[in-house]
Amino acid sequence: MIPFIDYGGEGAPLHFLHANGYPPNCYQPLIERFKVQHQIFGMLLRPLWIDSKPEEIQDWNPFSEDLIQLLDERKLDSAIGVGHSIGAIVTLRAAFKQPDRFRALVLLDPVLFPRYYMAEWNLARTFGVGGRAHPLITGALKRRREFDDLNKVFEGYRKRNIFRFFSDENLHILIKGMTRPNIGDSREASPQRGFELVYSPEWEARIYYTGIWHDWDLWKNIHRLEIPTLIIRGAETDTFWESTARLVQKKNRKIKIVALEKSTHLLPMEKPDEVFEITESFLKDVL
Repeated sequence: MIPFIDYGGEGAPLHFLHANGYPPNCYQPLIERFKVQHQIFGMLLRPLWIDSKPEEIQDWNPFSEDLIQLLDERKLDSAIGVGHSIGAIVTLRAAFKQPDRFRALVLLDPVLFPRYYMAEWNLARTFGVGGRAHPLITGALKRRREFDDLNKVFEGYRKRNIFRFFSDENLHILIKGMTRPNIGDSREASPQRGFELVYSPEWEARIYYTGIWHDWDLWKNIHRLEIPTLIIRGAETDTFWESTARLVQKKNRKIKIVALEKSTHLLPMEKPDEVFEITESFLKDVL
């Protein structure tokens, strides 16, 4: 059985898939908004499975197979697919494989890069320097894993440029969603042990390392995508570039792309209300 969370709610089934390094609880404000209009559920990516091993993953294709299996297990043939970052790519690839399973797609700043960038990444991997060439792998492996006080984490994060568009409330939610009470070597959590990351840095790095290089199929298939599709990108993102957006629309004029001002790659956590409103406006138009 594929692990997932049933968030409840009423209305059409909506599947939400989280990003690398950000467990589902980081998206609590957006999920709460979606629950008003939809029956919402979300698969857990393998890094959040018990006893999962990073070395078993060579590319991102198995995650899409997991999603299709989850839809099979839940006997769903007509879900709205929403995903952020890798979650968007996993959802998109699942839709390429089985388009009849999705009524609409909403891709939040997907990890999709131009072909020349993919070729450069493949070259780096070929020469064995992929781990050093990727800008995020080293940082993931050096990431602090344990914390004594989440308020101190907030004070540190509040100063970082990457979180500049977060409200204080949403930044607190993000930090709480990224962490859990530390159980140490015992079976029980203890306040004296502080907190630890939910998402393993080894898994986070592995996701970065195995991405991009097998994504030729995305560009090969995007022109034939008939499912109503919306892409929301952060106007100041470092991931789904404006040039990539132009390439996507050149390939498929039916795909709608919206840039959300004062937002980055983390837009669903920075601007949950705006993301919800843009998404619902789109869904009302196409469904």
